[in-house]
Amino acid sequence: MSAPIAKPWLSSQSDPDPRSATGNPLRWGIIATGGIARSVSQDLALLNDAELYAISSRGQETADAFAVAYDFAKAYGADGGVPGYQRLLADDAVDVVYVATPHAQHHEIVLAALNAGKHVLCEKAFTINAREAAELIDVARSRKLFLMEAVWSRFLPGMQRAFEIAASGEIGDVHWVTADLGFPAPYSPTARLWARQDGGGALLDLSVYPLLWALGTLGFPQTVSATGFLNDDGVDAQNAITLGYNHGAQAQLTSSLLAHGPRTASVAGSLGFLQSIGSINNPRELVIGSGWEERRVESFDIVGRGYTYELREVTRCIQQGLTESPVMPLEDSLNTMRLFDGVRAQLGVTYPNDSR
Repeated sequence: MSAPIAKPWLSSQSDPDPRSATGNPLRWGIIATGGIARSVSQDLALLNDAELYAISSRGQETADAFAVAYDFAKAYGADGGVPGYQRLLADDAVDVVYVATPHAQHHEIVLAALNAGKHVLCEKAFTINAREAAELIDVARSRKLFLMEAVWSRFLPGMQRAFEIAASGEIGDVHWVTADLGFPAPYSPTARLWARQDGGGALLDLSVYPLLWALGTLGFPQTVSATGFLNDDGVDAQNAITLGYNHGAQAQLTSSLLAHGPRTASVAGSLGFLQSIGSINNPRELVIGSGWEERRVESFDIVGRGYTYELREVTRCIQQGLTESPVMPLEDSLNTMRLFDGVRAQLGVTYPNDSR
């Protein structure tokens, strides 16, 4: 029986340069000032129709320093017991916010942003669990506001090309996928990657990237089995996930905060294969093979650090009055959180948010 071709999730952006304007400028607010906020701010500045308008942090001095470093017009820290992010959301000039806080804060802050009438791009993992995700989606849809999970890799040229090849039939029916992502993260119970109260662990922080290769080429699975290692805090330091499909295809995905891996993805079909070169979350080359001998390599350049592509998608969608991205639909984020809930149940991982 032939394997079904998964939805390719291909971008509808006609101009391959994400810096090109697609409509009237949008004023952006960024919530949090960590490393991902810095990288996104740098790429956001490359868009011709984006204005770096407001930044928020817990402390005013931190917000001020970030605003100076990245040329934001406004800086909001906590004042009189009002958190900086709430002060940012009260600014009527903000059109869209990017939420760059740890996972466990996403639900609270995104909900506040939507209730303040702001469009939202939320860093992955979208939420801690599917219950939180479903509530945010319901609110966004009821208020007719744009909402998207920031799975930046989904929009990259190399990833888009991999999905296109798999969907085209060039490598035949896809029968198995393997992907891994790992690095040794220094342990600290208060570090974002390890803190249970923040949603720490390999699953919510890393597994979205190996999973992306399976979902983009095979779709969502019918069965999920998982094993992993939990540290003394109950956080998954490493996990291995196997996805099963009714037509017989399989995917094996590994994520680790303990060890370096090759960070490669392979998609094997009945007529050939494709393999990523460079880390799987930002593939810079693809090897496409057929049979034992024939090989070709396709290479990809990126604009900025690579976040420009998802930022262009958010901007384009809002300018066109869309409330979700056809490339990164909300149903995919919800189904991903459901899948992760199932994996956590098998691993025995729980978070404080689960009981709220």
